[in-house]
Amino acid sequence: MSLTREQIESIAHLARLELKPPEIAVYQESLSRILDLVGELDRADTASVAPMAHPLPGLSQRLRADLVTEQNRHELYQANAPQVAAGLYLVPKVIE
Repeated sequence: MSLTREQIESIAHLARLELKPPEIAVYQESLSRILDLVGELDRADTASVAPMAHPLPGLSQRLRADLVTEQNRHELYQANAPQVAAGLYLVPKVIE
């Protein structure tokens, strides 16, 4: 799939990127190649491939024990705050 110059400019606008004219051509080629690769993957025959949750059957991910390792220092931290109410930090309103 080949992207047009206008499409690249639109993508750059949406991404809030300021591209110079020489850069547009580079992005046009690069993004078009990426989309071509995705298109090739889309054409791959996967009808006979079974979905899997893990690439190595019979193995599971080792997880650490879900244990509390830190002490609750909520009150200590809030003692330094200028304003606190109901366990929450109060901050000045900055948006009208």
